[in-house]
Amino acid sequence: MPNNDFTHLLQDLMQQVGILSFKALSRAAGVSERQILRLRQGKVEQMRVDILLKLSQALQIELDELIVTFSAISPTSQLEKIKPEKQQQSVLKNTEQELLRQIADLQQEYERSQLALEQQRELLQQEFQQTSLQLLESLLLQWPTAAQKAQENPQLAAIKIVPLVQKPLEKLLQAWGVEAIASVGAEIPYDPQWHQLMEGSAQPGGIVKVRYVGYCQGEKLLYRAKVSPA
Repeated sequence: MPNNDFTHLLQDLMQQVGILSFKALSRAAGVSERQILRLRQGKVEQMRVDILLKLSQALQIELDELIVTFSAISPTSQLEKIKPEKQQQSVLKNTEQELLRQIADLQQEYERSQLALEQQRELLQQEFQQTSLQLLESLLLQWPTAAQKAQENPQLAAIKIVPLVQKPLEKLLQAWGVEAIASVGAEIPYDPQWHQLMEGSAQPGGIVKVRYVGYCQGEKLLYRAKVSPA
C-alpha cells in the first residue's frame, strides 16, 4: 500500500457508521467524490475547512481527529499508534493552525451573514407593514368613527358601513394578487378542486350555490369556496 493511501482507514470509519461506498459517503456528506479521493490520499492541507467539517460530521468524528487520521503521515503508523517524528509533528501543527484560522474566518463570515440577513428581514418587514398600512388607510381612519356612530344609532343602515371595510380589503387583496373564487349567491358548476360542499351531495359539473367565497393566489389555492346544492 502506498505511503499516502488512506483508503483502508477511511473504509474502517465508513463501516462504523454504516456507509458502504465512497459514493454513499459523497451523498451523506454533500461533497464530491474528488474531495473524498483527496482525503484518501492524505491531502488534508489542500482541502477547505467546510469540506472537512462535512466529512467529519458524516463519519461522526471530531474535526481534529479527522485531521490527525488523514494527515500526511503514514497510515501504517496511524494504525500502529507510532509517535510521529518531529518534522511530521511540525507539519501537522502548521496544518491544524491553518485550519483553525480558516474555521475562525468562517465563523466570522457566518456571523456577518446572519447579521445582514436579520437587518434585511427587519427592513422587508417594515416595508411590508408600511405598504399594508397605506392600502388600509381609509379603513384605519374611518372605521373607528363609523363603529362609534353605529353604537350611538342602532338604526344606522349597515349598507353605509360596508364600503368602509370592503374597498380597503379589495385593494389589499388586489395588491397581493389574491382573487376571489366566484361570489356569494352565484350558481356555478361544481368543481371539487375549487369548491367545498357544506351539505348534501353534488356531482362534478352539477349546479351549486356559493355560500362563502374562496380565494386563490395565481395558480395556488388558498381557500375553497363553500357551496351547497342549488
